[in-house]
Amino acid sequence: MQCPFCQNEDTRVVDSRLADEGDSVRRRRECQACSERFTTFERAELRLPQMIKSDNRREPFSEEKLRAGMMRALQKRPVDTDAVEEAIHRILHKARASGERELSTQQIGEWVMQELSDLDEVAYVRFASVYHSFQDLDAFSEEVKRLKSQPSPSVKRRQLSLLSGKEESGSGN
Repeated sequence: MQCPFCQNEDTRVVDSRLADEGDSVRRRRECQACSERFTTFERAELRLPQMIKSDNRREPFSEEKLRAGMMRALQKRPVDTDAVEEAIHRILHKARASGERELSTQQIGEWVMQELSDLDEVAYVRFASVYHSFQDLDAFSEEVKRLKSQPSPSVKRRQLSLLSGKEESGSGN
C-alpha cells in the first residue's frame, strides 16, 4: 500500500479491525519512510447483477437509482435516514447474494416495496402506485385494503424487537 503523504510503498499494518458490520476490514497503517499513519478499508468486491428492464434492455445496476426511487417515495415522511440506508443495504445484499448475473427490475421493485412496507405505509403506497401503474381507483383501493389488513410498520418493529430481545427506542423511527 502506497503512503498518501510521501508515496513510499513501504508501509506496515499497525492495527486491523472489522468495520461495516463485518463487511470490511479497517486497517491502520504506518509509513516506514515518513512515519505518518493512515487508514485503509478492505472489502470483498462483489459485483451487482445487470438489470433487465421491462422492454428487455440491459443496464448496470444503479445504487443511485435505487436510493433516488426510495427517497422519492419517502419524501417528507418521518423515516430515519439510517433506517433507509439499512433497507438499501439489505436490497443490495439480496441482489449480490442472488448469485444471478442478471435480475429483472421487477424483482428489485418487489424488494423495494417489501422494505418500504416495513418503513412507512404512505411511502409504500406512493411507490406501489407508480410501480404497479394502477389504472383506476379500485385497484388502488384494493392495495390500500390489503395494506390495512397487515400490521403497521411500528407494530412490526415492536414485534421484531420482542423477538430479538431488544427494547425499541422511544423515537419510533
